[in-house]
Parts: sequence; C-alpha cells; structure tokens
Amino acid sequence: MPATSKPSPDIGIIGYSETAYEKKTTRTLISMLAEAARKAADSAGLARRDIDGIAVCSFVLPPDNAVTLAEQLGIPVSWAYFGTAGGAGPVASVINAARAIEAGHARTVLCLAADNYDVAGHYRLMDLFNKALINYGTPNGFGGANGLFGIIQRKHMEAFGTRREQLGRIAVGQRASARRNENALLRGPMTIDDYLNCRAIADPLHLYDCVLPCAGADAVVVGALDRAPPGKGIRILAGFEQHNHPAGEIAPLRGGWELYRDRLWADSGFGPADVDFVQAYDDYPIMVAIQLEDHGFCPKGDAGGFLAERTFSFDGSFPLNTNGGQLSCGQAGAAGGMIGLVEAVRQLRNEAGPFQVSRARRGLVSGYGMVGYGHGLSSSSIVVERVP
Repeated sequence: MPATSKPSPDIGIIGYSETAYEKKTTRTLISMLAEAARKAADSAGLARRDIDGIAVCSFVLPPDNAVTLAEQLGIPVSWAYFGTAGGAGPVASVINAARAIEAGHARTVLCLAADNYDVAGHYRLMDLFNKALINYGTPNGFGGANGLFGIIQRKHMEAFGTRREQLGRIAVGQRASARRNENALLRGPMTIDDYLNCRAIADPLHLYDCVLPCAGADAVVVGALDRAPPGKGIRILAGFEQHNHPAGEIAPLRGGWELYRDRLWADSGFGPADVDFVQAYDDYPIMVAIQLEDHGFCPKGDAGGFLAERTFSFDGSFPLNTNGGQLSCGQAGAAGGMIGLVEAVRQLRNEAGPFQVSRARRGLVSGYGMVGYGHGLSSSSIVVERVP
C-alpha cells in the first residue's frame, strides 16, 4: 500500500455478522461460513447476487480456499483473497477488499473468518503450523503459543518492570464486558485476585492469560457507503499491514505496528487520544500491552503504568475489546482476527445493547498472528468511524 495513500472516503463497511461461539461443535466449517455470509448480507441489506468479491481467513479450510468457498456459497466473484497472516489476516483482508473496490476489481466484497476446532484441534494445528515449527519448534517441545508468549511476557517484565497485576487489569476489565455478552463463552465473575491466583500455564502466564480455542465465524461486508442502510455505514479512515518485523529477532517486544503508526494516525486525521475504543488482538494480555505501546497510546515500556491508571470494561475509562475479546469470548481460530472488527462495527452502529460504549464515534482495530520461529510474523491495523 502506498505510504501516502488514504482509503477512499466513499468505501467502507456496510454489514457484519457473528455466529454463536461453541467450545465444541458438530457443525461443518462451510455451514458456519454460510450462516455468517447470509447474516452479513442481511445486515447490509443486500442479496447474494449483490456480492461479487470474497475474502476468507481460516486455518482448517484448506485444501479449499476463497475460490472454492465462492463455489460452495453459489457466488460468482471477480476478486478472491485467501488470508495467510493468521490473526492479522482478517483486518488485512478488509484493507485489501477496500483497495480492490477502489481499483474496480469488485463492487461489494464479503470478508469472512472462521474455524471449527476445539482445544485438542488447536494443539494439533500448532504442532503442524509451518515448517519452522514442524522442523524445530515442535520436536524441541516449544510448548505451543503459551510457551512462546510466556517468554515475551517475562522479557517485558524484566526489561520494563511490568507486573502481573497491571496486565491482569486487561483480563478483568474485558470479563466485566463479557458478562453482558451472551455470545461470550466465559462469563463468570473475575477479580484481580482470581486472575493472580489461578494456576500457572507457562510461567509467568497463568490460566486467565490464555484464550480458549473454540468454533465460530465472523464476517463483514465492504462496499460503497451509499449502499449501506441509513445511518449504518462505517468509514475506513486508514489501514496498514506489516509482516516479518522485526526480522530475525526472537521473542521481540514490538511488532509491525510501530513501522506504520505515524502514517496510520496521519491518514486518520487524529491521534490515539481521539478514539472512543480499541479492539486489540488479545491472544494474551501482554500482546495487548505491546499493541498499545506500538500504536502510541503510551511510550515503549510504559504499558504497566498506563494499565494501572485505567479501567478497561466497555464503560471504563479506556474501553478495550468491549465484547470481552478473545480472552472471554474464546478464540475461534482465524475468526479471532475478525472478532474485534465485528465488535467495532457493532459499537459504531450503536447495536451492542448492554455493552454499548457511550457515544462511540471512532475506534482502532488491530490484528496479530502467524507464529513463526520465535515470534509472530504479521501485524495489521485499521481505523474506522461512524458515518454521520
């Protein structure tokens, strides 16, 4: 994407959907994708014939892909995209869908993300995730994602003095929001003492630092804003993706967000202090903290103090992952990279009901994913606002 290029103000998100999240499911992946597709089109006020582009992110869809999914959904498409960036892929798919529409490759794009595995399926997936893990990580007992991100949290704690009770404020705040979200799998009460005293998983990570793998699907529709139902269009102000940064660094305390942060806010026309909520990829609280640093909400290394001074429920001083995020809703595979974008659209359309942020006008959504040899490879961000 050109460094000085802003998205067209006439293109945005005009519909969204989410299926039920399930710890275990008997549903096929295609049935979940089809449900999400149908609901997203309904939300946009569109018929199937109005869709001519498709993007999909899924770990278990292969050997099928975006083209074969279009076949199964009965949608002729002139543009197709299959995400390869893990939890950063769904946000990147929306950025690329908007660019495809600008370029005339499609008029209306359905962007989907879904998986239908459970905890055991997630562990099998990680063992065979890519050649780096197959050949080096798994044979040496790298401990899955928990082992890797335990190292990252330990480094952040030792380098900057970050404390578990500070990071725990993220999980506790998000759980307070999730208690009002009927689609969250984890809705029981959680205090900071509950967070601190739960069992260790991969020290210093404990149980409530880790997401629950589950099944589910999320979707948005990208198209011309004049096709959105009245008052329901969501403008894309800025969006970027970055992969393999910092190159070659094991367990880094930064990601690709820092490279495009200034362009992101410049294209948006405002800064971090002006957003009404943040939906950050929350596979672990430590990665939320790093995203807040790298997007400029606080300087690098100051996340602990930033967290200690704020509350993070939907009605807190800093609304964060306002549906409960993956930490409370569950991580539905690649849909974990779309859940934040769907929640942002829900908030901006004033359709979040009991967990609605007051006066939500604009927000940041960030993605992260594709665990490689010692670090996540992919970062993405998008800034969105409600069309008056």
